[in-house]
Amino acid sequence: MVTADIRTLTVPVGIVRILEVVFTCISFSLVASVGHTTESFWTWSMFTWCFCFCVTLLILVLELIGLGAKLPISWDDFTTSFAMLSTLMVCVIFYFVGICVCLDFERKQVTCCSCGRQIGATVTSILAFILYATEVGLTRAKPGEISGFLSTVPGLLKVLEAFVACIIFICLGRLDYSGLPALQWCIAVYSICFIFAFLVIIFTIGRLLSLFPAPFDKVLTGCNVLAVLMYATAVVIWPLYSLGNTPRPSVCLRLCVWDNFVVISFMTCFNLVAYIVDTVYSFRLVFFTTST
Repeated sequence: MVTADIRTLTVPVGIVRILEVVFTCISFSLVASVGHTTESFWTWSMFTWCFCFCVTLLILVLELIGLGAKLPISWDDFTTSFAMLSTLMVCVIFYFVGICVCLDFERKQVTCCSCGRQIGATVTSILAFILYATEVGLTRAKPGEISGFLSTVPGLLKVLEAFVACIIFICLGRLDYSGLPALQWCIAVYSICFIFAFLVIIFTIGRLLSLFPAPFDKVLTGCNVLAVLMYATAVVIWPLYSLGNTPRPSVCLRLCVWDNFVVISFMTCFNLVAYIVDTVYSFRLVFFTTST
């Protein structure tokens, strides 16, 4: 028999999730009222707001009727990883919407009748970002607590690493790297590391970590060390062979292939740092926490 537990809505995490639903709903409503565009960032922003709104609302409903903990998945891992993913996605969005506002002001010089709603969407997106980051802080495993892997710092870093890899793949979509073995190696690095991070997330949420042929923590540490070494090569190879000493072409107006090269270079460095931090935490958990 399904019964409603109102207390799930009055605890701090429940209140934060209610506000997330409100602000994401306001954000996509404001932007949708402006009209449709063919810009890719408009599609990305609308998808993110709607995705975060729907899944957060679903989490609230399942928590309210008590079905979340009864699902055949690790519910705490799922909610924490989703909050981390939403934090990253919304963080990218309000940057995009801010660009849109600036472009409208630039095109229309004096006034922009739709900029008020875009500015409002930017503000509500920033508030949603703060709320999702707060939820990550509230649901993250505290020292000494028994929790799922994705609620720990290494687990959250796995979500971050996978998300950054997705941004890299999006930028790769417009590039022609055929006949360039060096760049193909970098793409192999991004793909291999992403696949492993994605499998860790899926196996954790699905409670399938017991299927690993070796102790999970040692497998994770070894793969993190390998990922650091592989990304270290990509950090050097990608900008060297894609950018070199080539300045930004003068024919580029807003976005061009050169910009994608720069974004990928930056994201490669960012992910290398993430994997280094992940490796340090993994070594600490395996060799120091276990020994004590």
